[in-house]
Amino acid sequence: MSEFDTLGLKPKLTEALDRANLKTPTPIQAKAVPLALAGHDVLGLAQTGTGKTLAFGLPLVDHLLDMPERPAAKTAKALILAPTRELVNQIADSLRMLTKNTNLRVTVVVGGQSINKQIHQLQRGTDILVATPGRLIDLMDRRSVLLSQVRHLVLDEADQMLDMGFIHALRKIAPKLGTPRQTMLFSATMPKQMEDLSKAYLTNPKKVQVSPPGKAADKITQSVHHLGSKAEKQSKLREILSKDMDALTLVFSRTKHGAEKLMKGLVADGFNAASIHGNKSQGQRDRAIKAFRDGTITVLVATDVAARGIDIPGVAYVVNYDLPEVPDNYVHRIGRTARAGREGEAIAFCAPDEADLLRQIEKLMKISVPVASGTAPTEPVARKSAPRGRGQGNGARFNGSKPKSNSNGRRRRRGGGAQKAA
Repeated sequence: MSEFDTLGLKPKLTEALDRANLKTPTPIQAKAVPLALAGHDVLGLAQTGTGKTLAFGLPLVDHLLDMPERPAAKTAKALILAPTRELVNQIADSLRMLTKNTNLRVTVVVGGQSINKQIHQLQRGTDILVATPGRLIDLMDRRSVLLSQVRHLVLDEADQMLDMGFIHALRKIAPKLGTPRQTMLFSATMPKQMEDLSKAYLTNPKKVQVSPPGKAADKITQSVHHLGSKAEKQSKLREILSKDMDALTLVFSRTKHGAEKLMKGLVADGFNAASIHGNKSQGQRDRAIKAFRDGTITVLVATDVAARGIDIPGVAYVVNYDLPEVPDNYVHRIGRTARAGREGEAIAFCAPDEADLLRQIEKLMKISVPVASGTAPTEPVARKSAPRGRGQGNGARFNGSKPKSNSNGRRRRRGGGAQKAA
């Protein structure tokens, strides 16, 4: 008997979980699903990789199974908003696993793909619409989608949407939604603006939190290499990658240009590398992620926004080639490894002018990241902050409205048979 059977889900859903060999709910699922099934608005706080998609997907599909009438043309019964194309696609894949033997229809609308094709798909209406806010507004402006029948709203990775300026889009979308409705908001962090968002769009929500904001998964081994200059990062990365050539390694760059330049240098040196960032087409990004998932590509260089939707359980290492300017993004980055109970390693490079960024990260996480090599500068080094872009990588438009480490901080991979993160 599956532990999911105790949550009160319909047999069709427990059968779908059995087919996917999912037997045990994660903590966020065990806490959030019963509350959502009871009709409550839910505010869910949990690290990346903890199964948030099923935490809202299971009760959502369960409710929709009680609404068998076909959706009218251009309408949707449920709307899920997520910040990136990759995350939207992964949410849709998980939902289609749940709805496989039902009459429920899941439709995706994202930037970077044919809007005419999406308009045609919406003509039939859909049960669940999964969208990036920018493309959804494009379709609303063309009167190609009507949201008045939406009775379930999900905001996934809501903190990232706020960072990317999606609050303006949400203010335009929300008034068009039907009422009464159930709203679920899921986030990895809870900044002040998120509290304001929850008060504005949720009604008497039940708060579910399975780990403190700013805390990494327990099975992530962290380390930092203090380097004498930025120029040393290239040789240090090649040294680390060469230790375990077959491991799936996700490398984070702060900028799109930097990610592309780094990837081309790695390929020239014989590494199986690809990149994803906002200057890549949707097709290029999809192919790169598929190759990474399949192991054809073992090194994926990414920017924060482009990588936000990556859910690949086999990622063994995350390398922070550039430290993020927003400390919360460090937690999101390293959450790409050690997914759903597996082990993983997060390695950071810290140039002298990034020392303050590292201190901010350590303050947020309430830890000192173990030093793998080098020494932190004794005096602060000034740096120029890179401009922060909005909506990078999703085609949106906005109009203002503990494993033992070896000497170089690496560890050998260990297998993990835990549940695949939803």
